[in-house]
Amino acid sequence: MSGQDRSGHNQQQGAFGRLVASTRGFLRAFFSSTDQAHRNKAVGLTECEVRELENMFVLLLMGSFTGLPAPPSFISAELLPLMEHELKVANRRAENADDALAEIAGCFDVT
Repeated sequence: MSGQDRSGHNQQQGAFGRLVASTRGFLRAFFSSTDQAHRNKAVGLTECEVRELENMFVLLLMGSFTGLPAPPSFISAELLPLMEHELKVANRRAENADDALAEIAGCFDVT
């Protein structure tokens, strides 16, 4: 091989190496962002499910106010400390019942 053939071959290898490195970087960034998007969606769904489970918990303990059969009072009394946040939200909604903006904020749990 002559000197020019070697330098041309080295240039091709260098260009190919840069192409491989740039493709690898692109794929790494693409899959990283895809992974993050899926994680964010999973976290959002989990948070929504937690809110719904809390709502069902409130209905179980405070169902007598809506006409549902209530659990035994000693169980409700033991679980009442776990409902501190829900009771605060319910109290805030009752206080702001005539304020439409406050009612909307209560739907999004904005304090």
